[in-house]
Amino acid sequence: MAPKLILTGFMASGKSAVGRAVAARLGWRLRDSDAEIVARARKPIPAIFAEDGEAHFRTLEREVIAALAADRARCPQCGNPRPAVISTGGGALADERNYLMLKRIGTIVCLSARPEIIAARVRRAPHKRPKLLEGGKPLDERIAELMEQRRAAYARADFTVDTSDLSVAESAERVLEAFARNGGSGHRCNRCA
Repeated sequence: MAPKLILTGFMASGKSAVGRAVAARLGWRLRDSDAEIVARARKPIPAIFAEDGEAHFRTLEREVIAALAADRARCPQCGNPRPAVISTGGGALADERNYLMLKRIGTIVCLSARPEIIAARVRRAPHKRPKLLEGGKPLDERIAELMEQRRAAYARADFTVDTSDLSVAESAERVLEAFARNGGSGHRCNRCA
């Protein structure tokens, strides 16, 4: 099976940006589960939550992760399985089935950041985060609450990289170092990316 490097972690921890940087450094494909959910649903994630509910979103998320885990794409030039960096949504690892599928296919690296850093990043983001709006609590309180709910799920990752005080490039470098420590390496065929 082709190597897979899976990025997970709390919202605004840097999964998408770091995922793009890591994929570029490795010359691999980036598969973003949230982007694939949006493509399947043909609407943005806040609209899925608002119109269809979180249960429907989680069903779509599970289907997308199952498809990513089953991906057996091969390079048309060399015939080797194509590796990928997979970026998951913030709550994906909390689902036991998602965790087991992802664990089976690769190395899971959890990106983390201090709650106040997450809050600052969320405030700067142009889009709303549906899970942070639940309960009508102040942002900092809701972030701390949700982080605590997901702490055990994130702790199952093979490695954790705290992005609080790191640039995207520095975070990507730490992810690649963790991946290498777990036996991960770059794919040899440059045509497979």
